[in-house]
Amino acid sequence: MMERFLRSTEIINWSHPDVRHRARMLADGANDPLEISKRCFEWVRDEIRHTWDYQLKPITCTASEALRAGTGYCYAKSHLLAALLRANAIPAGLCYQRLSRDGNGPPYCLHGLNALYLPQIGWYRVDARGNRAGIDAQFTSPREQLAFPIALQGEADLPEVWPDPLPVVIEALMAHDTSEGLYENLPDILLWEKREVNRR
Repeated sequence: MMERFLRSTEIINWSHPDVRHRARMLADGANDPLEISKRCFEWVRDEIRHTWDYQLKPITCTASEALRAGTGYCYAKSHLLAALLRANAIPAGLCYQRLSRDGNGPPYCLHGLNALYLPQIGWYRVDARGNRAGIDAQFTSPREQLAFPIALQGEADLPEVWPDPLPVVIEALMAHDTSEGLYENLPDILLWEKREVNRR
């Protein structure tokens, strides 16, 4: 079962030479999976700039694209973090929250983050989307400190840990080539649809 959270895929492509090199650099001198995980998390959070926050191009999707461009929406950043962790033999998956896009109710959208598996803790969620005013996501194991709380009706923490990104996320990233275009069409999933996806 855990092997699904270690594999290199088309999106979480940790077998790419650039991703493997970065993963080795981040792990250099460390043997503790907890320390390596924190280094990877903080590097993606702080060094890969959030595309919308900085109004950057291009729209990235795969781990190697986000690494090469130095930017990504939360989805691409979570793909990169998963890849760096997996390259260091740390099981990592993808998680989502359903949030109000503007913090005022509809429209809603999915927000991408990660969970990593540590033997002494189990699955532990982290959010490397990037901090800014009002956002202070940290690696404070075993306590979670995510970027966004669930505060409004219609918002939800989706409890699943997926080995691969949800198709609706990939479709949105592939369909838009500007930060504005993607922001206006951020992926969403109704909660009953989430249950259907989980049964497949």
